[in-house]
Amino acid sequence: MTPIIVGLAGPQVTPAERAAVRRVAPAGFILFARNIVDPVQLRALTDDLRDLSARADLAILIDQEGGPVARLRPPHWPETLAAARFAEAYVRAPMTAIRALRAQGQAVGRMLAEGGITMNAAPVLDLARPGTTAALADRCLGAEPMQVAALGRAMLDGLAAGGVTGIVKHWPGHGRATCDPHHALPVVEANDESLAADLSPFRTLAGMARAGMTAHALYPVWDEARPATLSPTIVRTVIRERLGFQGLLLSDDLHMGALDGDLRARAGAAIGAGCDLALCCAATPEQWEALAEDLPPAGPATMRRLAEAMPAPGQGEVAALFAERDALLAAA
Repeated sequence: MTPIIVGLAGPQVTPAERAAVRRVAPAGFILFARNIVDPVQLRALTDDLRDLSARADLAILIDQEGGPVARLRPPHWPETLAAARFAEAYVRAPMTAIRALRAQGQAVGRMLAEGGITMNAAPVLDLARPGTTAALADRCLGAEPMQVAALGRAMLDGLAAGGVTGIVKHWPGHGRATCDPHHALPVVEANDESLAADLSPFRTLAGMARAGMTAHALYPVWDEARPATLSPTIVRTVIRERLGFQGLLLSDDLHMGALDGDLRARAGAAIGAGCDLALCCAATPEQWEALAEDLPPAGPATMRRLAEAMPAPGQGEVAALFAERDALLAAA
């Protein structure tokens, strides 16, 4: 198995993608709006990917945070709310906001599981700050570490109850980023003492999170040359040892403008730094094969973490869960 997560060009697997999957055996796939038409087509696509890969632990990912970051949308799926909506409710009624986000998480889990998806790239545990880039601000669960951890746990619990594994992001926290890593490399100029608050939600949830995603941000206090995704010091010393996270660790998308070098160099550096899987959302089948030539096959630790990250069957009725969310938020 090649330790990469790859995207697809459209709503069906193309002949070139089909041939490359057989040769490369990617660890999994990530779906975007371009891959989704309606519930019937989505389930047919994920079933096809499982049959083609012939693996029970095939990871099929999506970004369904809520609000602006959502691939499943009306009219075929209910509207999901952004993290900031629950952060606002928490200020007025903490327990009600927690229950509301758990209900949304469970509803989203059911929606995704019914479509054959196993992992959702959420929740975001980055702390919202006055200078946080607009690309991230509405996706944050608040500015206070305890609040973010409590709401993040509610979302993880809800997703799991619905039958999907949440991917906690972006380790070790890049709420201080003032530019969008899709376009440029954020530099977090803060000392170790100041960063303790940013680390706090991740430390709190490290024991229950089964999957996580790194940040494309530079933290000179820990590594002056390499962003977190590509830094052995940050991945192994900060994320694994200091924060205690032992789950499946994915890079963020390696096509982002925050990183230098070609895709092969980026993927090699991410795996070399200690990421279990390299996320290559826009790679072509030809690039999949090039990556398979460069990267070592997934080792025993990655295979174990991937198997442990697979979700248990979920439960709950989507409409009722969204109704519960709306009633709770109305009461907050």
